[in-house]
Amino acid sequence: MLQRLHIQNYAIIDEIDVLFSPNLNIITGETGAGKSILMGALSLILGERADTGILKFTDKKCVVEGNFLMEGKGVVKAFLEGNDFEISNELIIRREISPAGKSRGFINDTPATLLQLKQLASLLVDLHRQFDTLELGDADFQRQVMDALAKNDDKLNTYQQLFRQWQSSQQQLQKLQGQKNNFTKEFDYNNFLYTELSDANLKENELEELDAELQLLSNSEEIKSALSKTYYALKEGEQPIVSTLRQLANQLQHYHLYHTQLPQLVQRLQSTQVELQDIADEVESINDAVHFDAERIEWINERLATGYRLLKKHGVQTTTELLQIHADLYQKLQAVLNIDESIANKEKEVTDLFKQATTIAKQLHETRCGQAAPLAQQVNKLLVQVGMPNARLKVQITEAPLNSFGSSNIEFLFDANNNNRFEPLRKVASGGELSRLMLCIKSLVAQSVDLPTLIFDEIDTGISGEAAKQVGIIMKQLATQRQVIAITHQPQIAGRADAHFFVYKQLKDNAIKTNIRMLSQEERINAVAQMLSGEKPTAAALENAREMVLS
Repeated sequence: MLQRLHIQNYAIIDEIDVLFSPNLNIITGETGAGKSILMGALSLILGERADTGILKFTDKKCVVEGNFLMEGKGVVKAFLEGNDFEISNELIIRREISPAGKSRGFINDTPATLLQLKQLASLLVDLHRQFDTLELGDADFQRQVMDALAKNDDKLNTYQQLFRQWQSSQQQLQKLQGQKNNFTKEFDYNNFLYTELSDANLKENELEELDAELQLLSNSEEIKSALSKTYYALKEGEQPIVSTLRQLANQLQHYHLYHTQLPQLVQRLQSTQVELQDIADEVESINDAVHFDAERIEWINERLATGYRLLKKHGVQTTTELLQIHADLYQKLQAVLNIDESIANKEKEVTDLFKQATTIAKQLHETRCGQAAPLAQQVNKLLVQVGMPNARLKVQITEAPLNSFGSSNIEFLFDANNNNRFEPLRKVASGGELSRLMLCIKSLVAQSVDLPTLIFDEIDTGISGEAAKQVGIIMKQLATQRQVIAITHQPQIAGRADAHFFVYKQLKDNAIKTNIRMLSQEERINAVAQMLSGEKPTAAALENAREMVLS
């Protein structure tokens, strides 16, 4: 509910404060007094764009601030929480336009973007101007009307969750099918590569070890010759080094008591002799193990040729890298074998979700269809009240493929002249007809859904007399359930006000300014009488006005 509207330095408004009633607020005034300027200022905090042309004084900033009471507005609280704004029972939305044209928005004194103002405002205020009737012909609005009357909120939420899951599963299935197509194209080639590596049957570090062995075998004769010479010099020559060291150690051993350093030298000679003896034995063992083997060399050359070919083919350097490629190819081939099972499981998931979504979509469709005739009947009854006795509304609902809101195509059809030629509402209804039709529909929807504050800016243009009276009755009934603010020129509507505001111009400091004040009961009677008969109302007009206001 809009409690207070503060406007400063906007168009011909210097500064005004308006405190609204929670029920039916009526705004009247002479043409050009500035009634619609109020709505223009209000639209700023609803997220509309503005420029410096709206500034009354170009050296001061324009400020528009609205105070809203948001008790019980769960969607508003959720929005504030989701956007990190302060939460309280009173919500303050402010818009400032600087002389330089810079615009700033605030929600509870926290800076907010224009988009955030728009999103929040849509939860708080429904502003309907005289020619702002395109919404009524919009398919989404028509669907919302039917769902509100059918109380489909919970069912629609459940359906939309299933629909999103179904769409996601479809995308995943398409991805799997695309992967299968790619796998199938590459399968034969990957299988060839895998078989080739499997046939090679390489072991870890095999090529590196075979290369080292080939070097050994290719130089085996020279290696054996060097080993034999070494062994001969150590153990079998005319003066074997091992035997010579033993003799030298024994000679010195006889004299170890005569010099303190001799025992140490003897020990070192003995250790060296033992080490050389061990070396000689190892040289002999290695010599015995080294053989020239032509067949082995040929086999290694063939094995290395196969390995080097594979290394070059796959652009790698080591046996380990080839083995990793072999493992990767195995995984790719396994993926081809497993993907059919994954596709089958995903197809079942898609089918199950589609069935569930279709079931709920059918239920939504049936509940909407169930509201079509009652809505048309009630709206047509109200249309007679508001001066359109020949106009008729018909709700056409047909089945459609699954979409975000179910499986229904909803079209409001309109016959303005009772000739049974129903056409889509957006094509045939005039502005005045759409305005009254919108009022009728919103008054019915208001009984089923928590609409925000409803603001009507001169939607009663083109009606008078009994039709205007009935519009006033409908607005009054609507205002018992939620706040309604209406700008009107019709006395029959103004007489229904819970709070009557009068907009007027005044000359002050050689400048024209717009101001607004709430009328007392007697002032209301006089204002309604002037709307009936002119600036100087007759006694009959005053009596008629008194009856309108007090009835």
